[in-house]
Amino acid sequence: MQANNNYPDKIKTIYKFTITSGQKPERVDVFLTRAIAGATRNRVQKAIDAECVRINGNPVKASRKIQPGDEVECVIMKLPPIELIPEPIKIEIVYEDEHLVVVNKQRGLVVHPSIGHRSGTLINALLYHLGMREAIKLELEDEDEESDNDDDEQIFASDAVRPGLVHRIDKDTSGLLVVAKNATIHAELSRQFAEKTTEREYQAIIWGNPKQEKGTIVGNIGRSLKNRKIFTILPKGGKYAKTDYEVLENFKYVSLARFVLHTGRTHQIRVHSHYIGHPIFGDPTYGGASVLFGGENPKFRSRAEKCLQIANERQILHAKTLGFYHPALKQFMRFDSELPEDFRQILELFREVSFDY
Repeated sequence: MQANNNYPDKIKTIYKFTITSGQKPERVDVFLTRAIAGATRNRVQKAIDAECVRINGNPVKASRKIQPGDEVECVIMKLPPIELIPEPIKIEIVYEDEHLVVVNKQRGLVVHPSIGHRSGTLINALLYHLGMREAIKLELEDEDEESDNDDDEQIFASDAVRPGLVHRIDKDTSGLLVVAKNATIHAELSRQFAEKTTEREYQAIIWGNPKQEKGTIVGNIGRSLKNRKIFTILPKGGKYAKTDYEVLENFKYVSLARFVLHTGRTHQIRVHSHYIGHPIFGDPTYGGASVLFGGENPKFRSRAEKCLQIANERQILHAKTLGFYHPALKQFMRFDSELPEDFRQILELFREVSFDY
């Protein structure tokens, strides 16, 4: 059976400590989290639960306090380092100079390697495009699959990893991304995104027709307490998120909408659209992959089901416009992209038929 590079076997790492006479009593989970480079409380607790933490040869609980003379052993199963391997993946370059590159990302392409997706990404493609052929190994500080670090910032914190991502879009969202070629440009572009001086406009097909043609959606976004793999609006906690929307065309049961981001949270437009009762058409994660409006209309239902087949379980969402101040050229640059083929096809199918009966 061929190995799956995206899900490699974990490597056993054994840590051993002899507690010195000057060590004060301390919970063993606290001690190990501090003593093991890159360890997290969660990973240490998992090792304790699996009886992989022993003191003087005996498995212990997290509350056990270490004492001078104790022999502490901890076995942690770690994933091997991520290797950034240049790969000849076809990508659309919209603009490029010695400082940065703007890409129109196709649907289905993951932006960067992560714990469960180690190859076949935009970064792998860009490394190859820029002439790199040697793999770059990256040791992750936290490989916990349920880590709250959804931004994966650590992967690209090193100056060794260039091109450097400034922002991201989801795997099945298409559209424009700017990527820095050096640390100076990366820092300046990151500052612009943090200070919200960039321009980011998306277009999407959404279910239904919002009562207000224009509006602003505000709601803190965080991981769902019921399903850690998705995000939701949280009454407490989460990260502040703000999105403007405008209905561009109304097809009664679905609409073409424009979204402008004021913040850049994971799944922000998808979560906010779902929150106001108008999920992105085709979105399997946030309730958009079935007929939500107009199901009682046989003509529309037939057309909608055909369009859902074209969407093929992907959200019909496109990062259409991107603007930023070029740090080296000292000028504002604005890029606009055409809607992808599946988006245009679905749009035309809804445009050509009236459902007002």
